[in-house]
Amino acid sequence: MRQNYFKNGLFCGVNEKSAFSGTFIKTVILGFSLLFSGVAAQAQTLASLPVNSAPISSVGAAKPLLGWSQFCEKFRSECTVDVTEADKIELTPQAWKTIVSVNQRVNSSIKAVTDADHFGVVDTWGFPDDGKGDCEDFQLMKRRLLVEAGLPRRAMRMTVVIDELGEGHAVLMVRTSRGDFVLDNKISSVLPWHRTGYVYIKRESQDATGWVSLGGIVSSPTTTANR
Repeated sequence: MRQNYFKNGLFCGVNEKSAFSGTFIKTVILGFSLLFSGVAAQAQTLASLPVNSAPISSVGAAKPLLGWSQFCEKFRSECTVDVTEADKIELTPQAWKTIVSVNQRVNSSIKAVTDADHFGVVDTWGFPDDGKGDCEDFQLMKRRLLVEAGLPRRAMRMTVVIDELGEGHAVLMVRTSRGDFVLDNKISSVLPWHRTGYVYIKRESQDATGWVSLGGIVSSPTTTANR
């Protein structure tokens, strides 16, 4: 059934399916999650570099999402792969501080809104220039800012996962000399890919304009705040 999540696009953003009791419980959990993730994120900015971990492996080509293809028609430079660029970021303390800071800044400044509520369509990709967006819009903005900060676009790949709600979700995977890390609008800490609890479906290729499959590999769960 997982392929149905991506038939018309990603259904990320605000979850509107819960009944009152479920909403109340999730609101309480969200409050605690945001409290602890906020503290952890602040500590992470000042912390030493993360430990080394194994990167995720791709397993062949994958079909792009329609929303991504339409985005690339408007913003070709965002999707073109420059193979002369580094495919990994040398994770110095300054680079790590920049990555963590941009993740926190975008998450705190953009309001999460579904494409259906925002534009009246199922899925559209773009930059949240009006201060609103859903998951892929958050991540596209983060990549834009990180590129402006001097990090190689080729090492930062849009990635499609199945989240803790069983729904399609987009994150930004940053490939570094210490492993692959995930920037997410659901949590302000930058996590190793294998600590998110997500099922990894596919990501942008680093070798050509297109996508590669991640084979549906399952990572270990951690607590995240739903948005």
